[in-house]
Amino acid sequence: MTKEMKAMDKKLQLFLESNLLDLYIIGATSPEENREVEYFINNHEEAQLAYLEGQNNLEILAKANAIEPSKTNLNTILKAINSKNSNFNNEDKGKVISMTTKTSTTPWYSIAASVAALLFATVATSLYFNNTALKSENQIVVEEIFDLRSDIEKTNSQLNELMLQFQKLNNPDAQKYVLRGNERAQKLETVAYINPVEKTSMLDIISLPQLPDDQCYQIWAEMTDRMVSLGIIDPRDAKLKPLPYLEDALAITITIEPKGGNITTTPEREVAEISLNQ
Repeated sequence: MTKEMKAMDKKLQLFLESNLLDLYIIGATSPEENREVEYFINNHEEAQLAYLEGQNNLEILAKANAIEPSKTNLNTILKAINSKNSNFNNEDKGKVISMTTKTSTTPWYSIAASVAALLFATVATSLYFNNTALKSENQIVVEEIFDLRSDIEKTNSQLNELMLQFQKLNNPDAQKYVLRGNERAQKLETVAYINPVEKTSMLDIISLPQLPDDQCYQIWAEMTDRMVSLGIIDPRDAKLKPLPYLEDALAITITIEPKGGNITTTPEREVAEISLNQ
């Protein structure tokens, strides 16, 4: 192997070990970083495979952590304020100008003065109520802006959590194990991601058949001398579920147990199992 090829292999390895590809997949890279990532994807099969795997993992996370959009929109709020102020200036100021520039040539000036006073009182009252309503609406807008900021902070927190989960799934040290149900739960399908380096485990719940109200799914780690419960799997839980990591586990098993779970299980209750030594 030539020096140039060795140097290129080293650059490729450094690129794959960085988080630049992860950031590119979620759209958090600069134009210069985009060009660097796209160069490796277009010229190195290993980088292309890592990119495709990353996209697949991101799709899993997107389905598992669907984020609802914010209920308010700042642009809509600002447009509403401008529209209200514009209506106020055009309509009510026009009334004031029309009233103050109108003169009377009638000899019955006392009647004209009374009419002018009445008009002034009417316009003043209208201005007062409009101003009160505008203050009330402005207060509502302020409260909605605070709600919007809260929504943004919550969304940012969810995105940070999503990024952490994405990095765990996309970690090259994470091993993927697919558990499919037997004849008792044919539509059951889950994927376990186990990282023996970072000592973390996660379960992606793809499909869980409905059970009677008095039963539940329970997941176990099979050790050399016993079965250790890793918790109950509830279809209403988040699609991506963290699991306790057990160093010497030989297999992962899912069983159907009475509601609330069991402290022990038997092979007859098993509906899915996969060996961790495959």
